[in-house]
Amino acid sequence: MKKLETQRDCSLDDISHSGLIQKIDDQQIYVSIVSQSACAACHAKGVCNVSELSEEIVEVPKEAGIHYEVGQNVKVSMQKSLGTHAVFLGYILPFLILLATLIIALAITGREGLSGLLALAILIPYYLFLYTMRDRLKRTFTFRIDPF
Repeated sequence: MKKLETQRDCSLDDISHSGLIQKIDDQQIYVSIVSQSACAACHAKGVCNVSELSEEIVEVPKEAGIHYEVGQNVKVSMQKSLGTHAVFLGYILPFLILLATLIIALAITGREGLSGLLALAILIPYYLFLYTMRDRLKRTFTFRIDPF
């Protein structure tokens, strides 16, 4: 029977990625994370042109007393529960709002087209609300930096 081996630094409660510090200002450290699909590591990626490689810039609050330099390799991590919370706010809750609006509007109006438009339109105030709450959400969804 095979044993499950975990990395020494790995925590089951964290999601972590390696990255490179791109920029540092007074309050934030900007870390570049390169995300790649399984296709990007495939030996035939040059032939099929399906490989996906994208770069994300993550803002990490600067901690007092810890010194980092531009170009330094670091590990960026976040709690898994925060990732689940983000998926809920970004995908699941809007879907439930859309579905509820569709069902209620269809029951009231009896017109499918109007109900569909109302269900889509209700997402505009929802996402505007998320946009206005972006500073509070930034404080909630924080990343940590650990040097390699």
